[in-house]
Amino acid sequence: MADIKDSASDKDEGQSLSGLNVGDCEMYTVEEEKAVMCFVFFLQYLDKQSLSYAAVFGLKEDLDLTSSEYSWTSSIFYVGQLVSEWPFIYLMSRLPLTKFVGVTVIIWGIICMCLATPKNFAGFAAVRFLLGFSEGAVSPAFVTITSIWYRKKEHTTRTALWITMNGIAQIIGCLLMYGIGKNTSITIQPWRVLFLICGAMTVVAGIGFFILMPNGPNDAWFLNERERVVLSLRLAKDREGGDKTAFSIAQLKEALMDPKAWAVFWFGVLVTMQSPVLTFASLVIESIGYTELETILYTAPSGAVQILLLWIGTFLAYIFPRQRALIALALIVPPFIGTIFLLKLTVSAQWGLIVASWLASCITASMSILLSLSASNFKGNTKRAVVNTMFFIGYCAGCIGSAQLWIKSPRYTEGVITSIVTWCLLFVAVIIYRILCARDNKARDALADSGVEDGAQEVETGQNGLPETDLTDKTDTTFRYAL
Repeated sequence: MADIKDSASDKDEGQSLSGLNVGDCEMYTVEEEKAVMCFVFFLQYLDKQSLSYAAVFGLKEDLDLTSSEYSWTSSIFYVGQLVSEWPFIYLMSRLPLTKFVGVTVIIWGIICMCLATPKNFAGFAAVRFLLGFSEGAVSPAFVTITSIWYRKKEHTTRTALWITMNGIAQIIGCLLMYGIGKNTSITIQPWRVLFLICGAMTVVAGIGFFILMPNGPNDAWFLNERERVVLSLRLAKDREGGDKTAFSIAQLKEALMDPKAWAVFWFGVLVTMQSPVLTFASLVIESIGYTELETILYTAPSGAVQILLLWIGTFLAYIFPRQRALIALALIVPPFIGTIFLLKLTVSAQWGLIVASWLASCITASMSILLSLSASNFKGNTKRAVVNTMFFIGYCAGCIGSAQLWIKSPRYTEGVITSIVTWCLLFVAVIIYRILCARDNKARDALADSGVEDGAQEVETGQNGLPETDLTDKTDTTFRYAL
């Protein structure tokens, strides 16, 4: 395990908290769970993108899919995910989070293997629906886990680590599909083999997640007693109490009445209206005249471009930690330009069209920053779960609707135009969100200056200095929103 030192710049470094001295516990370890989370997220992205690779290697022909039916195989996944979100809000609040997610990952792996069996559109769509339903808990849970284990200033980097798995999954998925396609001795269709391999890997990952991932600092098997104390103390600086198993109706109402929570919902809708680019980009490249194997190889660099832009954004957030919303705005520009080129370039441009598809696919860079803001800006066990789920409900809605616009091959003009419009709308939504957060911070600063700020006195500390009271970002008047 790698050692991490808490920042010496913290104002309360070296001060006593619940009878323990933070300065006496300077070094501690909390890294191993990241590898498990990243691998699970890698598999989730690989599952989603495998549909695109399968299409290049005969899925549409073998199942006799029309363009509209192929679009529905993409949309139906998110219908299942959307249906699962509301019950999962309750279950994630009531059950040990990591154990619940571990079980759903195992189920999703089994269902993924079942994608190799359908003989027609109806069967394939039904399994895709179940796959989406089983994956519904993963993304909201990972945002929650990030906010439980890490301090606000660390959320951008930690979120970027698992969002990076999108680009890595695209690269490895392309190479995996290329290897399968090159193997002429396989007796079943290559796309069926791909789903069997992805599903088996996911089952193994789910078992590992269930066994290895702790619910929080107090039951982290890879920490000794001293390290648990230190981790609890560092989380107490942000007044974060870890995972709890209670559902609060008051916090649900607060979330639904919070305009910032609804801004997060619209982030989910607008950032994913571009997601069909990931599914259809390989078909656009194939339409230029490349073979199946060439198409897969030319699609792979898209993942590297996504990773590069993602970490440029993460580095900027490290340099300018209080300007995350502005960084998200900057990250919208490259895929926006790529989408315009997808619309304007002709097939004769060839490499120009390929590079445009790489740029247009870079939706995860801005999404990572927006998810980190969600992890940083909402507190309370139930409220945090509700807001994270609102993002992914919007995410599902955007993916369902946008896929239906990508039906006129090979250039998918209606879908590309929609992407351009929604990038513009997302730009506006991020500006509004920043204004709302800045307004609330200003109001709280005014209260603090007048001596009214009393949230700190409301918090009771328990074992290892963790806050016992489940305060929300609204009720904790010492809380300040990340911008």
